Amino acid sequence: MSTTWHVPEDDLRAYVQGELDTPRLWSADTHLAACADCRALLAQVGDPVALDAGWERLDAELDAPRRGFVESLLVRIGVADHTARLLAATPVLRRSWLASVVLLLVMTVGAVYTADSPTMFLALAPLLPLAGVALSFGPVLDPTYEMAVVAPLHGFRLLLTRTVAVLAVGLALNGLATLALPSYGLAALAWLLPALALTATGLALTARLGPVLAPALVGGAWTALLLAAEASRHGSGTLAPFTAAGQGIAAGVAALAAGLLYAARDRFDSSSARVLFGDSSDGGAL
Repeated sequence: MSTTWHVPEDDLRAYVQGELDTPRLWSADTHLAACADCRALLAQVGDPVALDAGWERLDAELDAPRRGFVESLLVRIGVADHTARLLAATPVLRRSWLASVVLLLVMTVGAVYTADSPTMFLALAPLLPLAGVALSFGPVLDPTYEMAVVAPLHGFRLLLTRTVAVLAVGLALNGLATLALPSYGLAALAWLLPALALTATGLALTARLGPVLAPALVGGAWTALLLAAEASRHGSGTLAPFTAAGQGIAAGVAALAAGLLYAARDRFDSSSARVLFGDSSDGGAL
């Protein structure tokens, strides 16, 4: 690339010494990348060791991955760089997962209007946060798996960080779907406590059973409970998990599971983090 402008020698000396101010620093960086003559002059006026170190820093900066919108927003509100990167790379916060969840919720809401009963939505909605949290970890789906394992975070803190992020998005989507069922009033929110109970129970069991078996068992138990409630239901009455008593039990289960999860927090530390992140020797990988 030919150019009629070159970096002044004084600026090159200041550049070598790290004293060149912006925006002349940016201009010099851009010009030196394309001008062999100025690079040759830079080699004459500068310390070769310092120049090599400077070019290495520049290469590292140019090769560094660019932050996306979500990651940049998290950093702006005070989230640490490594934590923002782990959150932004969470697999179930990607557009493909979010689009599939939205489509599933839309189809379910449509089925509710067809059947004139919110049972299908109430049964499905608690499973989505559980599935989202379960799929947030593991070397197969997580592009930052290695980074997560070596991140300067207690394993339990990392678990809660991603869980809160996934739950916030999942519950928000479920909440928007609930707004599409205004005729059912507060009854349409009966999925919330079961969702928290299922997610907390799945996390508590993950410490012992791994990230595949634990949510699978919890999801299977929820399905079996609904089938049993349907079999024992009289007429068109409300399924037991969505009655006042059922909601109270769900709240109690959520509180108990949260306590068990906290008691098992050390199992998520670095010495046993492979259980959480899906080492095949500890229950399989996602």
